[in-house]
Amino acid sequence: MGNLLGVLKDRKGSKTDHDFFIDFENAKPNDSERAVYDQVQAVLTNSQNVLESLAAYAGAGDHIRAAISNPNDDALQTAAWDSVCPLVSKLKSFYEYSSEVEGILPILLEGLCSTAPVESLETKQALAKQWAEILSFVLKFDDLKMNNPAIQNDFSYYRRTLSKMKMKDPSSDDSAVVSNEEANRMSLFYAYPTPMLKCVSEATSKFVSENKSIPIENTTDCLAIMATVCRIMIEQPNYYDRFTDKNETIAFCQRVMVACVIVYDHVHLVGAFAKKNSAIDIKATIKALKMHENSGHDTLMNALKYTTKHLNDEETPKAVKALLA
Repeated sequence: MGNLLGVLKDRKGSKTDHDFFIDFENAKPNDSERAVYDQVQAVLTNSQNVLESLAAYAGAGDHIRAAISNPNDDALQTAAWDSVCPLVSKLKSFYEYSSEVEGILPILLEGLCSTAPVESLETKQALAKQWAEILSFVLKFDDLKMNNPAIQNDFSYYRRTLSKMKMKDPSSDDSAVVSNEEANRMSLFYAYPTPMLKCVSEATSKFVSENKSIPIENTTDCLAIMATVCRIMIEQPNYYDRFTDKNETIAFCQRVMVACVIVYDHVHLVGAFAKKNSAIDIKATIKALKMHENSGHDTLMNALKYTTKHLNDEETPKAVKALLA
């Protein structure tokens, strides 16, 4: 697998005497990883189903518009309600899945960050792959959510209708697919433009604050190293030419690289963009992202622009801001 430390001695990604490759396509857990890996995989195994279900979410717009336009037509009101309830049940399942992801993060982060991050990423490649898969899932989920206004429209209609029903019959909440209390919690989740990223960033920050025995730098350096390694792997042909599914794995590395930058920027005190912070070479990261333009390129550029915390700080160099303008 090579020497990770050798590559990381040169943050610019210049050639070194060492060979390094994170096998995102084939990494398997060793005995020391197995317990954590199995717990995380039990949740991760559902991520693709969640993405496929979200991608297929069509909304109840026609029924809702018909019901709103004809408020005295009971048949249309019933049709709209019957149409939106299964969809809200689906939204509930997405929300519950975010809680599952949030629940496994401390387990995974402890497995990766309890020892020096360079050592962990080199010897616990299966856990590194799982962390990468979670980060990739986060950006995919949020992109699908942001580009589907039907989600907010359907949920708003459901909440309004449920409130009206409760005024007529207080017990109606008992038979609702999502209770009023649950709807309030879900509303906070879906109101945010990138809810899954918010969930993961907050869970990572909480892990850092609650685990005093693990140095903060272990977690932030893990994110920075992951971002750097992904960048080097998509910069240099001697790495990305090894990918079995070259285009897909390059796109995967791009998502992971960007997600690591974003989460790092939320967790680290001064963020990823400050000149005095050399952990992540932001200019090289952006340039590497632009090297392989694909269907997700614009989405990832926008993620760096709009979902990071410190990009617009005064300490961010103008040259970096210009690259993202």
